[in-house]
Amino acid sequence: MKATIYHNPRCSKSREALALLNDAGADVTVIEYLKSPPGRAELARLYAKAGMSPRDGLRKGEDGAKALKDADDDAILDAMAADPILIERPLVETDKGVRLGRPPETIREIL
Repeated sequence: MKATIYHNPRCSKSREALALLNDAGADVTVIEYLKSPPGRAELARLYAKAGMSPRDGLRKGEDGAKALKDADDDAILDAMAADPILIERPLVETDKGVRLGRPPETIREIL
């Protein structure tokens, strides 16, 4: 099985999700999204495939997220594309779907 993880190695949840993928024997592509951020269209595709809104994928504790309190999905996607620290992690994609790994065990649904 192939999997892609949008990963931040400094995040414990992201490291746990990566370990779950490796333990499951997945062929994992790791994208350190702060170094190689997904574009706006890719984010929109991932969230749609996950059945979640961009707001659900917003890292609300970040300072930049506070300004997006009343923003629509388009503005949130634009902000995430401009400042990828606003993207909640880890996002994991397999052929079975996309899940936000918070908690990391949710990715088992798509393994």
